[in-house]
Amino acid sequence: MTFPNPSAAFDRMLIMGNGGAGKTWLACRIDEQLHHPVVHLDDMHWEPGRYGIDRDRALRDEMVKAAAERDAWVMEGVYGQLANMVLNRTTTLIWIDLPEEECIANIKLRGIQGGESQTQFDGLLKWVAEYRSRMNNWNSFETHARLFSVFSRPKFLLSSREAVTDFTGRLSTSIVEAIDERAQISE
Repeated sequence: MTFPNPSAAFDRMLIMGNGGAGKTWLACRIDEQLHHPVVHLDDMHWEPGRYGIDRDRALRDEMVKAAAERDAWVMEGVYGQLANMVLNRTTTLIWIDLPEEECIANIKLRGIQGGESQTQFDGLLKWVAEYRSRMNNWNSFETHARLFSVFSRPKFLLSSREAVTDFTGRLSTSIVEAIDERAQISE
């Protein structure tokens, strides 16, 4: 895993993957290191405090576009359509592609959240299990694979928990090395 120069490549990082893959966890770890604002696409997709109720699409799209115009961010979510909207502003793309069983286990571990009902939670588990079988759907393995394949800037495919953890360690090392390198140039 080779990291690009973090001064530019890590300005606007997009993390995509299935529900329960660890996108939010990784975004928070990156924020701890880079101090970039974290943009959760769930917060833009759903009505505030109303899990399961979609926000007006035009408003959602405007919110996503405005967030993407910022100089620095770490954006995360499963929404391929929204990822596609910000891909031209993204400087590094990360796709967390874990087996569905691991994603389901993670969701069960965190439990019901955001005011969702047991029925909605059960629906979420079913939806996550169908990640690879959903076709012609923006929120699917098929779409994430396509977005990943066409992205021409630095990109990382993380296919295990170990790879996700290793990514955060390597990012930290890359940032420290870049800071040290800049300090030596200044001397």
